Amino acid sequence: MKLLVGLGNHGEKYEKTRHNIGFVVMDTFISKCSGTPFKKEKKFFASISYGHMNHEKVILVKPETYMNASGKAITAVRNFYKIPVEDIIIFFDDVDTPFGEIRFRRKGSSGGHNGIKSVIQTVGSDAFSRIKFGIKNEHKQKIDTADFVLQKFSPEEWEQVPDIVEKGIQLSLENL
Repeated sequence: MKLLVGLGNHGEKYEKTRHNIGFVVMDTFISKCSGTPFKKEKKFFASISYGHMNHEKVILVKPETYMNASGKAITAVRNFYKIPVEDIIIFFDDVDTPFGEIRFRRKGSSGGHNGIKSVIQTVGSDAFSRIKFGIKNEHKQKIDTADFVLQKFSPEEWEQVPDIVEKGIQLSLENL
């Protein structure tokens, strides 16, 4: 069983923001794994979907906590299903990587990302896989980082997001 997690902030206010690219990945992934519709699960502090990929059960997770507390949801699901940390893949934004670039890592530090810091802290390990989606553009240097990540993608960027997300999903499938 694999645990696939898209990091983001819940609520309409945050839809189409840079920080929510992980949620966009989960919303796209659901059709690829014949997943059930996302359903809020209070005991997991998240919206959950169940599906299958490569003859293996997958659980898709969109934490209902805010980004900085993402680990609470991931740990709740992981502990309930007894999922090894190595079977977790997390999808999230990376403010230091140029828009459109995608990076895969099997383990490592948080790189300053508060959602990943929360996961490492609550899971007690950094040995989970992660796929980072670059969101940096020419405006990043002009405004506060917190304000930048909560901005919506420009219309031109948003038009490219589906292809970028698709490439990230393909990368994850190669590493499941």
